[in-house]
Amino acid sequence: MALAAYRNILRATRIAFRGDAPVLAAAQGQVRNEFRQKSSLDSSSADAQAAIQHAQQVAKILRENVVQGRKSQGRDDTYSQ
Repeated sequence: MALAAYRNILRATRIAFRGDAPVLAAAQGQVRNEFRQKSSLDSSSADAQAAIQHAQQVAKILRENVVQGRKSQGRDDTYSQ
């Protein structure tokens, strides 16, 4: 279950931050650090289940609510996907 959540959130970061290498690297690094910190939790514990649920929710937010826009040339305050 934790491995599936880990892969899911890494996939979501690749989708959300495609084309923005520095942000993608930072997001993936943050995911790795968070999972490493929680790697000692017993997989059946409530804390581990809460961490897995949190990771799944973050992945959902990244997929559904994050939009990376590029500034349009020659136009102030105008962005495109």
